[in-house]
Amino acid sequence: MIDRAGLKEALAEAGVDGWLLYAFHGLNPVAVRVLGLSGLNTRRLFVLLPREGEPVAVAHKIELQGLKDFPGRVIPYARWSELHAALAPLVAGRTLAMEISPEDAVPYLDRVPYGVIELLRRLGAKVVPSGALVSRFAAQWSPAEAEDHRQAAEILAAVAREALTWAVRQPGKGLTEVALQAKVIADVEARGLVFDDPPIVAFGANSAKPHYEPHAGSDAVLQEGDLVLLDLWAGKSHSTVFADQTWIGYAGKRPPDRVAEVWRTVRAARDAAIQMIADAVAERRPIAGHEADRAARRVIEAAGYGESFVHRTGHSIDRDLHGSGPHLDDYETHDDRRLLPGIGFSVEPGIYLPGAFGIRSEVNVFMVSGGPEVTPREPQVEMITSDA
Repeated sequence: MIDRAGLKEALAEAGVDGWLLYAFHGLNPVAVRVLGLSGLNTRRLFVLLPREGEPVAVAHKIELQGLKDFPGRVIPYARWSELHAALAPLVAGRTLAMEISPEDAVPYLDRVPYGVIELLRRLGAKVVPSGALVSRFAAQWSPAEAEDHRQAAEILAAVAREALTWAVRQPGKGLTEVALQAKVIADVEARGLVFDDPPIVAFGANSAKPHYEPHAGSDAVLQEGDLVLLDLWAGKSHSTVFADQTWIGYAGKRPPDRVAEVWRTVRAARDAAIQMIADAVAERRPIAGHEADRAARRVIEAAGYGESFVHRTGHSIDRDLHGSGPHLDDYETHDDRRLLPGIGFSVEPGIYLPGAFGIRSEVNVFMVSGGPEVTPREPQVEMITSDA
């Protein structure tokens, strides 16, 4: 369970009486993270963390085992009427924070089903978004997770450099996207990391498809002059914080002027977002995720490629690769949550020109007290080419 004194302070700042966590069949990873849930969750579980008083869990009688060390009162139920009767006195007349997002503005915060909210409101609760609490208590990395991430980031960067340095020298030799993908997976796993999904490997025009997935038999074969995009994410275990990076290579000695221009623009956009965050921390000024997105987007728009940047600048990273914390986003959503010490996220602007090529450059940031810590320690600065 989370620090009670810190939670009391945060609840007071948010102006709520408590944080009501709802868990059912993995719908709400925030509840899983905050409560440290494990085992079966096939029935509805409600846990009230109040500003005053002891925590209270309302749990089904067949799933009480996971609450044997719960630091508060456990109210068991079986019938639906018992569930409603248990909840009513807990929520009536109270303002409670839950994982909701009005009009689904930020989907990563919209975890509680509408029917549950209807029930709680009928029972007398006022339900408000828990975004600030999620950032502070669910999205923050532990010291061990931060160190796991740093180590994973350096391994991924080394593998990416080596794989692209080799690959860009293979045009005309039958190298397929799936073959390079298999090589990257083997190299990463040999260095002790695990994947949850295979990396993205895209040659030529396929690199203009941001979430392209190569499949054997229909994947591209590397040709002279192809751009090579490698997006890979992995971690030391499935229960810690992953690293997530995108690297770019060019199968030739010197990329065409337009490819080089797009690379420089994307790199500058990446660095502009990071610099804005660093400046805000240095000035002791709060900064929200949408502001960093705008910093990157302005660079790309000024270069004339605004319509070709078709996704947010970055996503939260916690124990989920696409986490529940603040995103760098003023495009797909308007994420106004502050970038607080202890959270992490990606920075990955991209320009995609359908039928031609796409370029994305991705690093990660861990927010420490002194500002943004960028991983890997040496991000990609120059495109990897066959004469590098």
